[in-house]
Amino acid sequence: MTTRRIFLARSAGAAAMMAAPWMARAQSAQPVKVGVLHPVTGALAYSGQQCRLGALLAIEDINKAGGIKSLGGAPLEAVLGDAQSRPEVGSAEVEKMHSAGVSAIVGAYASAICLATTQAAAKYGLPHVVDVGVADQIVERGLKNTFRFGPGYRSCTERAIADLVALNDAAGKPAKTVMIVHEDSLFGTGTAALLSKALPGHGFEITEVLKHPNPTRDFNNIVLRMRSARPDIVIPANYYNEYALLLRAMKQQKVQPKAIYSVLGGAASSYKFLKEFPDVANGILDCNHWFNPKDARVAPLKARVEAKDAYFSYEVFMTYTSMFLLADALERAGSADRAAVTQALAGSTFADHLMPYGPTKFVDGQNTGARPLLTQVLDGDIKVVFPEEYRQAQAVFPLKA
Repeated sequence: MTTRRIFLARSAGAAAMMAAPWMARAQSAQPVKVGVLHPVTGALAYSGQQCRLGALLAIEDINKAGGIKSLGGAPLEAVLGDAQSRPEVGSAEVEKMHSAGVSAIVGAYASAICLATTQAAAKYGLPHVVDVGVADQIVERGLKNTFRFGPGYRSCTERAIADLVALNDAAGKPAKTVMIVHEDSLFGTGTAALLSKALPGHGFEITEVLKHPNPTRDFNNIVLRMRSARPDIVIPANYYNEYALLLRAMKQQKVQPKAIYSVLGGAASSYKFLKEFPDVANGILDCNHWFNPKDARVAPLKARVEAKDAYFSYEVFMTYTSMFLLADALERAGSADRAAVTQALAGSTFADHLMPYGPTKFVDGQNTGARPLLTQVLDGDIKVVFPEEYRQAQAVFPLKA
């Protein structure tokens, strides 16, 4: 069975091979080089590898469908980069991609890395599609080359709070106190700050905001403080490994709040987490990136991902869709020139995707139509519980002890 390590080792070769059959069909069409930049080693390796998988699957599908038709069927050719989970390495990879002649970059997953790579790409007028990075600083610097397809943490936090208030009100307001546990990089710190500022205005008392380094391997002290404070709701904002370790420590110390309510939780909306820790995952609510569950294209794509011994995580389908956004811009630009691609991205109305967004509309580099969904782990599966038009199940709130 193919392992994650084998996938990583082979992905560079696979990317180069993908374009070959389609180049044979259109020998006169020069491939369009696209940077695929993610942290595929280091602390964020799992998520980075998932993103890379999504990008390569998208390139495969785009090339199978005839490549960029306005460029004579030109195939996309991946130029792979590894940010090694460090922003400065991400910037160095952008320099290499610039030298390699890429027309655009898709990446780079983590907010801190995206902040660095978009800035580095701006020096060369190199269009950069941000697939996941949620920090709003990424799109608030006036960079004309930066386009974030998904929502930022401000809009995610606003949506999460509105849904939490609705759930709490419907249940008779059983939850009054909240503890926030977050990793200390740009993503976790920014999300926690937004929550801390907004929640008191909706009647919630913040008992404590606890931060931890990324990576962290021992959450016992944090959970001991949680046991003492006894918050009604625990809100984690962490990447996958730390999220899983935190909840395992809570399980071991028998800390069970009325709800675990994630905002952009690194593991909550994850089939990997559900399989590895089913007893811990049950009942968790998460406001996060999620696909349109009513889109018929989701099931076959999920099956393809699982056939590669991988999980259909938000990293996969966010990067997959972001690559199609770029392909749509290339098609409309009719050119691989960076300035032309940037202009096409800025005017995008891309709507043929499997996200619950509607047509794309960029304002200052942010897709204003992007939004998260609220999911909950119920009966061994991840179900959408908000908003109503995508609902698959009724939310359980609060959880029974």
